[in-house]
Amino acid sequence: MEIEHRTHDGATAPEPGAVEAALRLEARDVYGWSNAPGDRYGEHQHDYAKLLYCTRGSIDFILGNGERIAMRPGDRLVLPPGTRHSAVVGPEGCACVEGKLPP
Repeated sequence: MEIEHRTHDGATAPEPGAVEAALRLEARDVYGWSNAPGDRYGEHQHDYAKLLYCTRGSIDFILGNGERIAMRPGDRLVLPPGTRHSAVVGPEGCACVEGKLPP
């Protein structure tokens, strides 16, 4: 499994409820969360494949190799198990919905 980043190419962001419903078809343990502007997550990893959509604002994920992935509303990110990453929330805060992909 590889890191996948798909940007949303529509003129407007998709409705968060529709994003969550679609994510539930692919993943388990789906939940939403949000953060204030400038919040940070220290570097960590998960033992599962993480599927995440940004639904509002922005958040940048920084991979262990220094690569930066900018997430905006409607963008999709898959992080394989064991992928080291940290994150920085953008100036407007962010909201995301995520779940665990089956092994």
